[in-house]
Amino acid sequence: MFESAELGHKIDKETFKVEEPKLRAALLEVQEQLRADASFPVVILISGVDGSGKGETINVLYEWMDPRFLSTHAFYAPTAEERARPSMWRYWRALPPKGRVGIFAGSWYSHPIAERVSNDISRADFDQRMDQLNRFEAMLVNEGALVLKFWVHLSKDAQRERLKSIETNPLTRWRVTKASWDRLKTYDKLQEVAGHLLRTTNTPWAPWIIVEGTDDRYRSLTVGKTILDALQKRLADKRDQNSPVAPPLSPRIDRLDVLSSLDMTQSLTKKVYETELATWQARLSELMRHPDFKKRALILAFEGADAAGKGGAIRRVMSAMDARQYQIIPIAAPTEEERAQPYLWRFWRHMPRLGRVVVFDRTWYGRVLVERVEGFCSTADWLRAYSEINDFEHDLWHAGGIVIKFWLQISDEEQLKRFEERAQVEHKRFKITEEDWRNRDKAGAYHEAICDMVDRTSSGTAPWTLVESNDKYFARVKVLRTICERLEKELKVDPVKQPRMVIATTAKAESVQEVAARESPGATPDGARQSKAQRAKEARAEKARAGKAAKAAKDDQSGEVTERASPAA
Repeated sequence: MFESAELGHKIDKETFKVEEPKLRAALLEVQEQLRADASFPVVILISGVDGSGKGETINVLYEWMDPRFLSTHAFYAPTAEERARPSMWRYWRALPPKGRVGIFAGSWYSHPIAERVSNDISRADFDQRMDQLNRFEAMLVNEGALVLKFWVHLSKDAQRERLKSIETNPLTRWRVTKASWDRLKTYDKLQEVAGHLLRTTNTPWAPWIIVEGTDDRYRSLTVGKTILDALQKRLADKRDQNSPVAPPLSPRIDRLDVLSSLDMTQSLTKKVYETELATWQARLSELMRHPDFKKRALILAFEGADAAGKGGAIRRVMSAMDARQYQIIPIAAPTEEERAQPYLWRFWRHMPRLGRVVVFDRTWYGRVLVERVEGFCSTADWLRAYSEINDFEHDLWHAGGIVIKFWLQISDEEQLKRFEERAQVEHKRFKITEEDWRNRDKAGAYHEAICDMVDRTSSGTAPWTLVESNDKYFARVKVLRTICERLEKELKVDPVKQPRMVIATTAKAESVQEVAARESPGATPDGARQSKAQRAKEARAEKARAGKAAKAAKDDQSGEVTERASPAA
């Protein structure tokens, strides 16, 4: 893997003096074209062994290019804030916008390499991580990014000599530490790990460029010309960078799907609703204060039909939590800043730290719903979004996040009724817009998109919960109950000690007391017969009461006799 980077590549001074000015001028020109075009970002990874000249390479790029439109990010051991969030969070935040160049000195590969060299993770775990990074880079490329990955290589002897050279120079001595010499001792292990990494992550969309780092002039010209050629080719290529990755789901012949199979008649009376609401809100409040929740984060995602009651459900959930513990993120059309980044960037930036809650009112599923139906993105964009969203949610779960997703569904008739009511109520008129009425004309397309979304993104770690919302009382209780039961499962705590409510599908629902009495161990349909154990228990109790009564009567009789035998006062 590293043979061609150990041949002793060199560039003499005269050649460098001739080539450098031309390269600098060309880089500045192409950088200006990139900024004016602003159709894609450039992500440059500079990795390699210690002492190979990674820092000098970055300094040269800042000298040759316009530094105003460059950004460099160095990643060391995660900070306390970074450890409290998913591992990719800090890299997402550092991604450059379209038209800019971002240089990563140490990248998403650094930490896995260090863990593997020190045997903190197994080969299987390392390979799984590399597979995740391949999909991450594929997402960046599909979003339009140009990803260039450089590995600056030195042989073991060359690394030793370079460390000595740097250490003897008073101006650069500070760069060589004891850790640098310690890592030289693990050179062979690093080469084994790095070779495996380069083979498994050398993809067609983001290949590795291995550069020998022995000669500074050769290294600088090689990196500079590679960046120039890649930018020139990309700017000249006006073809669509995306292509469909999978066909849509086949049509449903019998017209039965996850939405049409919902029982929309389910409801609760107000009295039962108030009892259930208080029960589940109290339970949620307890779970939020559970000691183990400090090691987890809660991500609540609310989607649903217009006027389905998302806002009301969110308010009932939030009223059970400490306002300092959660944040509500309303999602609307992306801003200019958000459009300059990969699609999921604006959601990654709001991910909560451990022990906190974030509630999304509309979510990252807009790409496979609104953007798909309205034509705001290409077919390739929303088709590949399914796998990207699944990876995104898996990363959140792997980092301790509990992702709970709700789709609130109402019938067309109920939606029309609520639209008309909103138009008549002064403080609700803002909720109804022309777009809401227009969306009713595309109900069929949205129905198909929703079913595809549920089928392709309901996973074991982030399943969808479909909520029948024709009755708001029923919907709010179901949302609260789902959150509590999922938290109980994730935190491994005992379920709430409360009889589970049997929801009536008719207009009249049973009370909590009636359900409890009917489902008690001794209950029967007519309330007349009792279980054998219950009858035996009551018989024992009756016998004990009879014994106490007999004893009391005997004591009274004895007292009477004593009183008659005593002399008068």
